[in-house]
Amino acid sequence: MSLEAFRSHLGATAPDVPCDAEILRGESSPLSRPLRLRSMVVGNRWAVQPMEGWDGTPDGSPSDLTLRRWRNFGESGAKLIWGGEAVAVRSDGRANPNQLVLAAHTLKGLAKLRRTLLDAHSKRFGSTRDLLEGLQLTHSGRFSQPNEDNRLQPRVAFRHPILDRHVGVTRDEQVLTDGEVADLIEDFVVAARHAQELGFRFVDIKHCHGYLLHEFLGAHTREGRYGGSFENRTRVLREIVEGIRREAPGLEVGVRVSIFDIVPFRPDPSASSGTRLGPGVPEDFSKALPYRYGFGVDENDPRRHDLTEGRRFLQLLDDLGIRLVNLSAGSPYYNPHMQRPALYPPSDGYDPPEDPLVGVARQLRVVRELKGEFPDLILVGSALSYLQDYLPHVAQALVRDGWMDVVGIGRMVLAYWDLPADVLEKGELQRNRVCRTFSDCTTAPRNGLVSGCFPLDHHYSSLPDAAKLKEVKRAAARKP
Repeated sequence: MSLEAFRSHLGATAPDVPCDAEILRGESSPLSRPLRLRSMVVGNRWAVQPMEGWDGTPDGSPSDLTLRRWRNFGESGAKLIWGGEAVAVRSDGRANPNQLVLAAHTLKGLAKLRRTLLDAHSKRFGSTRDLLEGLQLTHSGRFSQPNEDNRLQPRVAFRHPILDRHVGVTRDEQVLTDGEVADLIEDFVVAARHAQELGFRFVDIKHCHGYLLHEFLGAHTREGRYGGSFENRTRVLREIVEGIRREAPGLEVGVRVSIFDIVPFRPDPSASSGTRLGPGVPEDFSKALPYRYGFGVDENDPRRHDLTEGRRFLQLLDDLGIRLVNLSAGSPYYNPHMQRPALYPPSDGYDPPEDPLVGVARQLRVVRELKGEFPDLILVGSALSYLQDYLPHVAQALVRDGWMDVVGIGRMVLAYWDLPADVLEKGELQRNRVCRTFSDCTTAPRNGLVSGCFPLDHHYSSLPDAAKLKEVKRAAARKP
């Protein structure tokens, strides 16, 4: 598709989303403008989003694959490394048995990981003075899978009428008690202190994608001090931040949040046949109304999002002095078409129920709306990889027109890690490296393999996991 054809399609699908005709280079580009965060300077408007590689060691330390990925992040040209990786604050909160863990026994490996990032950036760009790097701290909650047996071991904030049956929540004992939540808060604080000791300049307290702290934001039906009212549902965050300010003074805090959500989706069984999944349709929620099981959801029609509490949450972050905010939406587990729009679904997903460009525009409009209401927050936007060859044309216009402060890229970085550098230095892309949203980087870990760009990165296509991934996809295609 030519740029002219893309702009025509964008104009018909999302006419308000801007797209520049030319990629500007160097200081003439809005994407090259530095950004100030208190005494720190972020050298441009590109951010590497946090991703789980499924490639750490069993004890939670980085492997050679993890180091390679972070080396690539350092060479990317992005000046904000938003965690680079989701790191569990304790072993039983890992989303997979090879996720990184931030604990005393992994500090040596994580120090090497950060040094690999900084050395690569310094070698490529001459300095790290304007590079801001952090770690994303997480507990996977409902989606915890910490052991090699590949079984989910969920711990949840509340019982969910739809998601419980998908992840094996059958007993109230799987809901964390208030005492267990207090212990978890301390785990986050200790992990943040370790991150500061390692030299990271900020931590992200992860509140997105259905993981535990995101789930607490939607714990309307939970009783006790961590559920019910908005004040109670945000108490976990407030107590973590209070602890970090006490135990790690000077460490910057950011939050990546799914600022809105909708009901879980599934493939339409009436349309599934042969080698195709059905398009996504909402799960039956008729017996769960009013829908009080999420954050940023219209409780009367959970197929729709609602930003009312999202606004309250951003105001809370502002009141807490948190300026770094990364906006996402939904979850890759239960509504991936909204969370990361793609043409090709992962093996356990569904065909897109809408033009993925609609999903991109939805997230962009929300960021623009909230940026207008919270001008002092530094807002990072997400869900841009589907734009593919035209990501820089749109990203440049978004930053220039004030839709967002920083452009976050995730899956795109796995395929084409130095895209930001090429955009700013050359004003053009290596099109044979552009992510085409095949979703292999999701299908692989869903089946216990490492996450990477198998179609476009030769390092991954040459791994034994590449052959296993092909067989997984063939087996999925053979299912009736």
